[in-house]
Amino acid sequence: MSPAQTIDWTDRMLEFTVGPVAHGGHCVARVVDDAPGSGEPTPDDRGRVVFVRHALPGERVRAVVTDDPGGSFCRADAVAVLEPSPDRVEPPCSWAGPGGCGGCDFQHATPAAQRELKTAVLREQLARLAAAAAESATVSFDEVVVEELPGGPLGWRTRVRLAVDDAGVPGLRAHRSHDVCEIGDCPLVPGGALEPVLERRFRPESEVDVTVDGDGAARIDAGATAHAAGRTWELSAGTFWQVHPALADTLAGVVRDWSGARTGGVAWDLYGGVGLLGSVLADQVGPDGTVLVVESAPSAVADGAAALADLPQVSFVRGRAEREISRLRPDPDVVVTDPPRTGLGRAAVQALAARRPQRIVHVACDPAALGRDLALFAGAGYRVAGLRAFDAFPMTHHMEAVALLERAD
Repeated sequence: MSPAQTIDWTDRMLEFTVGPVAHGGHCVARVVDDAPGSGEPTPDDRGRVVFVRHALPGERVRAVVTDDPGGSFCRADAVAVLEPSPDRVEPPCSWAGPGGCGGCDFQHATPAAQRELKTAVLREQLARLAAAAAESATVSFDEVVVEELPGGPLGWRTRVRLAVDDAGVPGLRAHRSHDVCEIGDCPLVPGGALEPVLERRFRPESEVDVTVDGDGAARIDAGATAHAAGRTWELSAGTFWQVHPALADTLAGVVRDWSGARTGGVAWDLYGGVGLLGSVLADQVGPDGTVLVVESAPSAVADGAAALADLPQVSFVRGRAEREISRLRPDPDVVVTDPPRTGLGRAAVQALAARRPQRIVHVACDPAALGRDLALFAGAGYRVAGLRAFDAFPMTHHMEAVALLERAD
């Protein structure tokens, strides 16, 4: 297709064999045959990329184009599976299919296959974006796998944000849309907790934050009590906490194993939230050490300071971590970073490397951002000495990864 051409396949039915999984919850296919439906592709159209959801690699499907920006690719939903993958299963949620809720990506795959898909995405993103880091790494990026967390693939989500339509009905948004899908329940939330909330009516076009406490009851726009790293955390409404009940302790364990902060040393916890990972560092440096937790959210700083009031070696710094790196004193021996989905970025990596910590434990919730950051760290004199990933969001394409970086000199 020449750059001057403009095409629109929206609502066209296509038939093809599905290719590999890609980052974002879809697979990649190419139109190589004449496509049935509203007209056939021209010779220039053949080979066009289709990002298709609700399909698995190797399947032969019929798919409806849902979005066509008119360039080299379009997006589609598989609506009929002609040759299914052996990994295909019936989705546990009737709202998870084409045109329904956009919260889940892989309900049509076995849990083991989901982890394999995520592993493939993670390896592909690292190979494409972090090749420079792979050259100096002491671990193989090709061997990293997305590990299962305890608790199973359903009933794990302890927090959910519902959207409310213009009639006051709560639900979840459709994929890549502001449309609200009215649902009767969500199998990712502990059984029965969400139904009473979905029966209520709320202010039209608003959002409702729902927290499921340890007793299985759903609370609206309320705080919660969490337990992790051997402590109890009282969280205000809106304070961030990991949605998978096993992830907080899992990350704390990885930090404990990898950080190696020395007694009396200095450690930083950047984008630290309530100081969950900072509390692990505090145990390592002891009362004569220093832990600085940097967090921008006022409620998280307040909740964390209250939870860690018995640790005088911990101080909270309220501010944006990327701006505070150059101001913090003293210089750190060890740093833990847990930035937003977009990652640290060039300026923050360079500022952090200039402080010359011996080790950095870097937490990432997006494999592409992880790959970019690892490449930047490699250019700043750090090598990857550890790499793990966890299926902290079953049924979705999301994952959590942790990298250990060490100074190469």
